[in-house]
Amino acid sequence: MKNIVVLYKSKYGSTKQYAQWIAEELDVPLLEASKVTPAQLKTYDLIIYGGGLYARTINGVKLVTRNPCKALMVFTVGLSNPATTNYSEVLSATFTPEMLDKTPIFHFHGGIFYGKLTTVHKGMMSMVKKHLEKQPPISRTAEDNNLIEAYGKDVDFSDRSSIAPLIQYVRAWQNESVNS
Repeated sequence: MKNIVVLYKSKYGSTKQYAQWIAEELDVPLLEASKVTPAQLKTYDLIIYGGGLYARTINGVKLVTRNPCKALMVFTVGLSNPATTNYSEVLSATFTPEMLDKTPIFHFHGGIFYGKLTTVHKGMMSMVKKHLEKQPPISRTAEDNNLIEAYGKDVDFSDRSSIAPLIQYVRAWQNESVNS
């Protein structure tokens, strides 16, 4: 059996929830990234890292991009619908082309909880809303309209069933490594 861990960095709880579901499903340890040293990363055969998306960055991901891992998978959690979101900009800014080639990346739909937001994040959301409202309604995407509608509310799109492709990938990886 390979040594696998789920690491996460979560500000408001959605990423932690997905990390917990993944760790439960795979029956592997779950650790908050800030409690892990770079030296500890080398002890795992596979690290599944989860971080929330904030201002086109993946929360805490430098832990695994700046320190070698035997095998790495990444999942992101954000307010945007993964089915309609292009992540290429954030991924190319975060990972080298070599890392992108060998790192499976999954995206999950999180939520927003206005009562928990920091003043900075509330300000950012206000600016995004104002920017979107200036756009002609006909040029807005469904995602844009959903952001405007959700502003100031608590919305949670988290869905445990959406982790299935990640779980399948890890199980295939486990089977492949056992058979090689």
